[in-house]
Formats: sequence, C-alpha cells, structure tokens
Amino acid sequence: MSSFRPKSKSKSKSKYSNGLPQFYSYKDKAVSNNYTESKFLRLGYNFYHRYKKMLFIAAALYVAVCWLISPLFSAFFSDSAGSKSGDSSYSALWNERKIKVKDVFLESWHDYVKHGWGSDIYAPIKQTGKDMGKKPLGWIIVDSLDTLMLMGCEDELEDAKSWVDKELTYDVSTSVSVFETTIRMLGGLLSAHYLSKGDDNVYLEKAVELGNKLISAFNTPSGIPVVEVNLHSESQGLTGFPALGASTAEIATLQLEFKYLSNLTGEAYFWDAAEKVMSILDANQFSSPGVYNSDYDGLVPIYVNQHTGKFNKDLIRLGSRGDSYYEYLLKQYLQTNEEVYLDMYKHAFNGIKKHLLAESYPNKFVFLGELPTGINGELDTKMDHLVCFIGGLFALGATEGLTEAEARTKGFWDEFHEEQLALGKEIGKTCYHMYHDTPGTGLSPEIVVFNLDPALNAKSGPSKVTSSSDGDFYIKSGDRHNLQRPETVETLYVLYKITGDVKYREWGWEIFQNFVKFTKVTGGDGAVRYTSLKDCTVNPPVLSDNMESFWLAETLKYLYLLFDDETGTSKGQLANGKLDKWDLRNMVFNTEAHPLPKFDRASFGSEWVRGVSPLDPERKVEQKKAGIPKDVVKNAAEKADSALKKQQVDDSDIDAEKLDPDNSKKVEAMREMRLDDEIQKGFNSEFIEHEMEVEKKQLDSAVADNVAVAERMKAAGEKPVGKQPVAKPLNQQVEAAKVESDSKLIKQSLNGPLDEDVALGDAAAGVAAGAGAGAGAGAGAAIVADEAAAADADIVANAAAAGAADAWVVGGADAAGAADAAVDAGHDNAKEIANRMKASGEKPVAKQPIAKPLNEQVEDAIVESLNN
Repeated sequence: MSSFRPKSKSKSKSKYSNGLPQFYSYKDKAVSNNYTESKFLRLGYNFYHRYKKMLFIAAALYVAVCWLISPLFSAFFSDSAGSKSGDSSYSALWNERKIKVKDVFLESWHDYVKHGWGSDIYAPIKQTGKDMGKKPLGWIIVDSLDTLMLMGCEDELEDAKSWVDKELTYDVSTSVSVFETTIRMLGGLLSAHYLSKGDDNVYLEKAVELGNKLISAFNTPSGIPVVEVNLHSESQGLTGFPALGASTAEIATLQLEFKYLSNLTGEAYFWDAAEKVMSILDANQFSSPGVYNSDYDGLVPIYVNQHTGKFNKDLIRLGSRGDSYYEYLLKQYLQTNEEVYLDMYKHAFNGIKKHLLAESYPNKFVFLGELPTGINGELDTKMDHLVCFIGGLFALGATEGLTEAEARTKGFWDEFHEEQLALGKEIGKTCYHMYHDTPGTGLSPEIVVFNLDPALNAKSGPSKVTSSSDGDFYIKSGDRHNLQRPETVETLYVLYKITGDVKYREWGWEIFQNFVKFTKVTGGDGAVRYTSLKDCTVNPPVLSDNMESFWLAETLKYLYLLFDDETGTSKGQLANGKLDKWDLRNMVFNTEAHPLPKFDRASFGSEWVRGVSPLDPERKVEQKKAGIPKDVVKNAAEKADSALKKQQVDDSDIDAEKLDPDNSKKVEAMREMRLDDEIQKGFNSEFIEHEMEVEKKQLDSAVADNVAVAERMKAAGEKPVGKQPVAKPLNQQVEAAKVESDSKLIKQSLNGPLDEDVALGDAAAGVAAGAGAGAGAGAGAAIVADEAAAADADIVANAAAAGAADAWVVGGADAAGAADAAVDAGHDNAKEIANRMKASGEKPVAKQPIAKPLNEQVEDAIVESLNN
C-alpha cells in the first residue's frame, strides 16, 4: 500500500545522527533524549520547545490579570493577617458581604413589622402572627434589639424602643418558661441597656420589672426554680416540675442574666438565688468533701431531682437540656472572674475529652457523642446541631477573648489551653461539614449520626436514612428539619476573631448563601422573607412556615460580626478610641447572643464551697441565702432609676447601717442623686468624723464598764474566773499568744537578784499584757496583783499573767483605751509589793535575760492590736 506522504528525493543527514530517530534539531543540535514513540506526545514536546517563551509570557499575564480583578485571588496568595489589615479590596469584599447580611435581616424584619408587629410568634409564609398569652410579650422585638443596634438600624430601633416603652408589660396572667424568658427577654433588655447610651432607663426599667417576676420561680423549698412561672401571680406555672425532673441546662443558664441584674440594681437576692443552684448541682460531682465522684467525672446528666438536687437518670449529652450548663461555667468565670467556675469548667472539659470524644469514618471528623446510660455505658454517635456551640466555647476558653497570637505570649498559656483551641478548631471543621456534606441544600439538619470505623465493629445505620456526601454521617427521617440555628456560625465567628484564619469567613459565607437560597420566600407582592425548613436534605426543600426569634437575634448577628471589620475587632477599642462593647475581651454573650459586660463582683462574690450542697444536712455549711422578696419596696421604674444613678456615684466606702438615722438618710439620698466631687468629698469627711466619734464613745463606755465591774468584784472579795472557750474574739490569736509567751518567760525566772525596776517592769508587763489581750485586762490584773500582795515576785508575776489571760471575762470590750490605765494600776500595785518584800528581807528570784524588755513587747503587741 502506497504512502500518502510525498516522497523526498534525498534524505538529509545530521552530523549528530547516531542511528536513532531524529525528530527535531535546533542549530544543528538534535533534541533526542527522553522522547516517546507516541506521535501526540512528540507533537506536544515540539510545541513546547518551539513556543515556550510565549507560554511563559501568557501565564504571567494571566496571573497579573487575576491578581488585579479578583480580591479572592489576592487573598489566596497573601497571608490572612496581611489581607485583613492592608488589602483594601479584601476589606471591601467583606464589607459588601456584611451589608448583604444586614439586607437579609431587614427583609425579615420589615415583613414581620408589616404583618406581625408585636406578636411573639410569626409565620412568614402565611404572614400571620400570634401571642403566647393574652398580651404580646415582645418575644421577637426584645430579642432583636441589640441586633438593630449592632447593624445601625436607627429608624427600626426607634420604633422597637417606643413599643417596649409604651406597649410592653409583664403584668399579664401568662405562664412562661423561666429559662426561655430569661435568656431571650431578660437578656435582651439587659443587653440593650448595656449597649445604649445610658441616657434613659427604658430597657432597665423593663428588665427590673421582669426580673422581679422571674425570681419568684426560685421560691421553692430547695431553691431549684420551677419550669414555668405565672407573670401576674408570680406563682408556679402550669408545668411546674416535670416528672423526669428539672432540666440541668435550664436551671444552670440563668446566672449571667441575674448576676448582671444584681450588679445594676444592688439587689443581692438575684445573685444569691442563681449561685445557690450552681452549688446544688456541683455537689453531685463529689462523693465526699474533696473527692470527685467517678460516676460523673465533671459531666452532668440532663435531669435533676427538683427536691433533693440529685441527678435523675444517667443520660449525658451536650445537646438539648445539657448544652448551656457547660457554656455558663466558662462564661460565669469570664463575666466576674470567679475561680470556682474556672475549676468546674476544667473538670468538665477533661470529662468531655475523656468520655464523649470520637472520630467519624472515613474522614476522621471529630465529634461529641452521647452517653445514654452514663459514663460507663456505650457511646451513642448521635450529635445535635446544638452541640456546635462548643467549638467556639473551647476557643474562648483557650484565649479568654484575646487573639491566639496574643494569648500565646501570656503566662497562663499551657497544655490545657492548647488542647482547648485544637479541639475547638476540630469541632468547627466538623460542624461546617454538617452543612457542606448534607445533600439537597447544604444546610445542616437538626441531628446527625456519625459512622465509626467498621473495624471497630460499629453498627450500621438504619435503612431509611439520608447519608452525607462523603459518608461520614447519616440523617434519620425525623431529624431532617433546619430551624436556621446559630450554633455553627457562632463557632465560626469566635474562631475567626481568635485565629484570624480567613477560611472561617469563607465557610460562613457559604452557609449564609445557602440560607438565602433555600429559606427565602417571595410573596406575590414581591416582598421577601425567610422561613425554617421541614426537610433540608432535598432540593427544593420542604418549608415549615416559622421564623424563630433567634434567626434575627443570633444567626444573622453572628454572620454580621463574622464579616465585620469595624466592631468586635479583638483590639478592645474602636477606631475612634472608644470602648468596643462587642469585643470578646470586654463582654460575654449569653446563650441567646446578647452581650453582657464583664464587671467586678466585689459587692457579691462566691461564698459557696465546692462539693457541699445547701440541701445536704450532713454536709451543710453556712451559706448566703436568697432573700426573695414578696413585695418590692420600690416599683420597677424607681429601681431602674436607682440602678442608673448607682453607676454614677461611687459609694462603695459608705455603709449606711453604721450611721444614725439622719446620716443614713443622707447616704440614701446620695445613692439616689448625682453629686459632684466636692459634695462627695465633704460628705465622706463627715462620715469619717462620725465613725471616729462612735468608736470613741464605744471605747469610753467599755472602760467605764470595766472599772465598775472591777470595783464590784474587789468589794465582794471575788477573784477573776478562768477563761472559757469562745469562738475567736477579735485579736484573740495574737493577744493570747502574747499572754502565753509572757507567762512562760516569767516562770523561767530562776537565779539572781531582781531589783525593784525589774520587779516593777515584770508586774506592769503582766498587767499590760492583760490589757492588750482583751476587755478589762487592767482591772483584772490589778485585782490579782492586790490579792497576791504578800507573795513573792514569782507569784505576783504568775497572778498578773493569769489576770491578763482571764481579763476578757471582766469587761468584754476591746481594751484599746484601757491599756494606759492598766499599766498605771499594775505599776502601783507592783511597787507596793516590791517595797513590802524589801522590808521583810525577802529576795525576789532573778529572771532570765531576754532580748527585749517584756513591757516593750507587750506595748508593741497593743499597738499591733490597735492597728488591726
């Protein structure tokens, strides 16, 4: 068969010909090494060598164009820190995305305002609202106040504030959940007060009104609050205590709010009631004082017996009814710096790591399972979406609100903090994949069940399930709903603020886009709103016609903060130098994403002991009790006004109880009104003078009483009785030690002459020691010295020392003013005794030399006592 190629007349030969095929030569240099027989590869190789310069130029141009037109491309080639701080296109991108989050919030808000304004529950598809009781409680409005503030929605905020001021009342006969009402309503009002300019008391007035309604829930025999309370009657609601017991999370997720309310109002009963619950729960962690209970290992079952405070059942999980117990351990420590809660949090973290941690198959996603039968039972690989908050919590626990880079330079950074941050990052990754790997919408279901390595004999899932794209988890038919929950974006927000890693922003943006795409509803009028889903595993999803208040209060808030470079910057302050109230180092979020400030607990403090329950009579210790008032002296408006003025006047050094009625009124007046610095200084001076006058009167009275008692005893021929044991009177330890030391030194006197001065000094020292030891020392010692007039110096000294030890029985008041009189009396008596001994020819025994005269030691002790 003839070839289609034209035949050449002659075949040129290269001087480099070596008998092998030559397919290309350049400047008489054959390129023949490492070639292949394939004609396509030969052609490609030829093309590369012929046009390689042009290819390099084209690639460089492509990179340059991409660099200029794509901020994401720029972000990819530069480190995240540099991108965040210096790349204007990067900042512009995230600012644009932040605005899109605000737009979605306003679409939801305006639809609610138009069709459901004031109602507590809203159905966005039907565009109808309803209330939980006879009157609206502001469930959605109050929960959204701080989001409106954050996003700068001034007009919308003014409308909401006006509604709260004029329409909202909590004097309505409706049973409400104590837990939900506290975290949403009370937390929302307190947060709005914290973020507002503080020039009015609208939010605080309502918070005080609501707080005084909710606190009645704690008025139970055990102090464990009931589940529901009637707001009008302030009595137990319809549910009361359920059969399984109180929910652990619900009774342990009230503390941030009630403690801050105590801080604002000065009313300790809010604080005390909240603290008592924590001490009851914590007592379960100890089998005996100081010995941990191995049944729990820092973890808590989700039900508590409302009467005994003991845990009911054994089910342990970080999902519903258990989640926020752990959250508020750390956040109570961050809010008020109470070390007891840091200790409890560390205990819980170690228990979580030991008993709940596992890895999925095949991609080894770290997740936290459940223990249906306690820590010795089998791990259930089910994980609620609610658990996803824990990634951000661990990161927050690692740095305490600082950036990772800054925290690593601090002295507190150790293996414990390293473990928290590492685990927080892993949980954040897992929760992102609960969205990314869910088929249909890319939105996470309410619950997933993770697969374990088959090599571990893991059980296979049920047949009617939906599997994730990579097969690491499956979703049961009853768990496919998505309520637009915030926990995952909360963790992404915290991780980004702490680490600065831009991937957390990208993950959050992906989740936000899927929320917009699959939960948006557009009506016939073109209005847009958003709803939760019945089934998020199919496309299109099945809608459920419900908008939870946390869609506005939490989910969109965390997404906005995730993309925001102006507030919550982890720098502690804004660009204008003012305090950044959204910075993690300045505040803590309650479990409903309402920011509450950190504050000094000096007026309250934690006075309960770990491992000792106030409900256990065998291990009971004296504790602060919650004085829950039946009637409030001031109404809500007056209390709110007082709280505002309390912040303006520093009266921490004034104790009204120590003043007479007139001065007490002056203190109260000072607390209720704003005074300038000069008036405060003048009043403080008056107070100090008054205190000194009161103390002087008490001292004069004590001296007079002591002298009168001594004279009566002398006339009756009575001698001071021995000291009886009492419970640590003032200065007892120091002064008793001084008396004992003096007595021993005197008894050791053995040889050598004791001149008059030594005798006088020893006797006077004994009497003075009695004066310093406590009330009536001088009087008691004088009587003893007089009774022992005929004895030798040793007997005199012992008698004087005995009088010193027992003298407190005679008087009973502090002997600060009686010291000089006691020394004089002792001196006179001792001089008389010495003269009689000298006249009779008796020689007092010599006293062993001491480094410092005894009377000087006693005088020093008296000075120290007075100083104390």
